[in-house]
Amino acid sequence: MTLRNQIIALALAPLVISILAITAFITWQSITLTRSNIETFEQNMLKAKEKEIVNLTNLAVSAIQATYRDAAPDDQAAKDKVAAILTSLDYGPDGYFFVYDYDGNNIVHPREKFRNGRNWLDLTDPDGDKVIAELIKTAKAGGGLHQYKWEKPSTGRVADKLSFAVGLDKWHWVVGTGVYLDDIFIQTAAANSAMRANIRGTFIVVTLIAVPAVLVVFTTCMLLTFRERRMADGRLKELTQRVIDTQEEERARLARELHDGVSQNLLGVRYVMDLANRKVRNHVDDAATTIEKGIDTLNSAIKDIRRLSHDLRPRVLDDLGLTAALTALANNFAERTGIATEIDTSGFISMLKPEASTALYRVAQEALNNVERHSGATRLTIKLWSDRGRARLRISDNGIGFDGTEDSKGGLGLRNMQERMAHFRGLLLVQSTADGTTLIAMLPKSANASPRARVDAA
Repeated sequence: MTLRNQIIALALAPLVISILAITAFITWQSITLTRSNIETFEQNMLKAKEKEIVNLTNLAVSAIQATYRDAAPDDQAAKDKVAAILTSLDYGPDGYFFVYDYDGNNIVHPREKFRNGRNWLDLTDPDGDKVIAELIKTAKAGGGLHQYKWEKPSTGRVADKLSFAVGLDKWHWVVGTGVYLDDIFIQTAAANSAMRANIRGTFIVVTLIAVPAVLVVFTTCMLLTFRERRMADGRLKELTQRVIDTQEEERARLARELHDGVSQNLLGVRYVMDLANRKVRNHVDDAATTIEKGIDTLNSAIKDIRRLSHDLRPRVLDDLGLTAALTALANNFAERTGIATEIDTSGFISMLKPEASTALYRVAQEALNNVERHSGATRLTIKLWSDRGRARLRISDNGIGFDGTEDSKGGLGLRNMQERMAHFRGLLLVQSTADGTTLIAMLPKSANASPRARVDAA
């Protein structure tokens, strides 16, 4: 998988997972809330039905109370009168009162007259419930509710029915009425259907809002990522080219130094030695003077070679550390340029990694080269110190300064100094005015060597 595809996959996968998780959570929450509401609605409807049939039964008992109270246990006329009253107390196509005796014989059933006078004690519903026996048992216990299945008169179909039955103990009768629950179940089913429709609608809305939004965010992130990648590639190419240019410039400088300095001095030494050779052969008296001049010229060549070697990699930096290397650099700079140079390293505690010390040294070296070539300064100060374990380097001159936008064309330049600091997550601050320039290089604690590495180096 290419880097681009990996970036896309790593960016897309969390987004897709987030969308699915959010959608699943919203769906689950909607289902849970709606089911809770539907269950509450169903319970409230059942309680309302229960209250309704209890009230109807109490009304029926009140309607027959006077006749029942004054009648004897075997008063058939009173029984017939009560049966007639209960038969007439119907309400709607499916609302009626029924009466059975304790033995299971039907006395009143306005909607199913074929049951009158017959025993239904062993009658069971489709669920195996012995309906009449349970109603009798409930009535004998003081009255109560019982749910079972019974044929609904208005439709002719078996439906769930909830009945309330009470006992007339003097006559051994069970009086009750009931309501069919299929209307409640139909409403519940309709609510469930509406719930599913609402959930589907919610899912569609979430999809229509979330997916485009996520795609917009994803596309924006991808565009920014690819833009940053192109910029990074461009900066990398620019840095690579600058490194190559710097190498070529350094090689050209070394070639020029070797040709104009060391090579010319060595060539001069050769001519002097040839002249001395001829004088010795001809027994000329000043041959020794000629040889001394050759020695002086050779010493100058050796000095140039040492200077070039020091510029490439100062041995003192590896042997004695950053403080000694900067001191030597400052002294050589003052001797070479005649610029009054002061260096203060008293507040520095050497804790840096070797490569960090090299970076600070190169920053100082480049800064001094810029001062020599461009500033026209007469005074230079260098201060190296530690601030709470963080290395700091400040270089100030009294030169003409610059506008802050131009970069030194010789050496590595200001930008390369900044990159040296950025490599260690440090900073390079430059402030330049007509009165001079101040450069401050700051390294973080992460540029310090570990305590064990410092012990090993010691």
